[in-house]
Amino acid sequence: MKFITVDVGNTSTAVGLWSNGRVSCVSHFDDSLPDAFEAVERLSGQGVGGVAYLSVVPKLDKDWRMFARDRKFPFHQISYKDFSSADLGLSLDYPKPETIGADRLADAAAAVNRYGAPVLVCDFGTAFTAAVITADRVWRGGVIAPGFPLMRDYLFERTAKLPKMELGGKCPKIGSSTEEAMRFGAIVGYRGMVREIVNQLSVNFGSGFNLVATGGFAKWVLKNIGMPFTIDATLTLHGAGLIADRLCAGGKGGFR
Repeated sequence: MKFITVDVGNTSTAVGLWSNGRVSCVSHFDDSLPDAFEAVERLSGQGVGGVAYLSVVPKLDKDWRMFARDRKFPFHQISYKDFSSADLGLSLDYPKPETIGADRLADAAAAVNRYGAPVLVCDFGTAFTAAVITADRVWRGGVIAPGFPLMRDYLFERTAKLPKMELGGKCPKIGSSTEEAMRFGAIVGYRGMVREIVNQLSVNFGSGFNLVATGGFAKWVLKNIGMPFTIDATLTLHGAGLIADRLCAGGKGGFR
């Protein structure tokens, strides 16, 4: 089946079209509901079966539900319950699965589907998250740390003289200005955090992982990190589409 996949994050929203096991027609929007709604409407004429929606911003869920209802689009908000219902061949070893973000579950489902297990999935967004799925295809838990933009913003907001560093650009050999010094500290320090998290998790679980990364800052942060990450920009949308597809195939679609 075809589905419109929607991923609402803290700083941006992604919209794509799931069809034949792939995601295409991807658009990204910075906190603009009208533009995201318009993208969904453009895709709705392609014989889609509904909107597969996931969000980490609860205050926007009602707006999306009303939008889908007004346009008579079948709508399903993905949650932890779908992880077992969708016949993904994955299970959760987690005390309170209802506290896991739907985006993290979608990332995990897509990563195992596309790259196999064991896999360590890292999402470089407003927050940095990592999830461990072991060789027996069990979600064992994860890591949450400040994302790169939060590190940048905190330096600016909590000091009197430090400027707001622009994201992007090369890492200098050494800081020859305040901004260069901040850039060096942020990039090298952040890469060090990621490297240490990956290394420690590998030690904790006694094996190496397939390393998969997604999120808006993945490509920039991981440049020259010296680790074999596969960067998959559409991983979360792929996971949303995969879960919706498996739910409908099993007669558990939940679209309404």
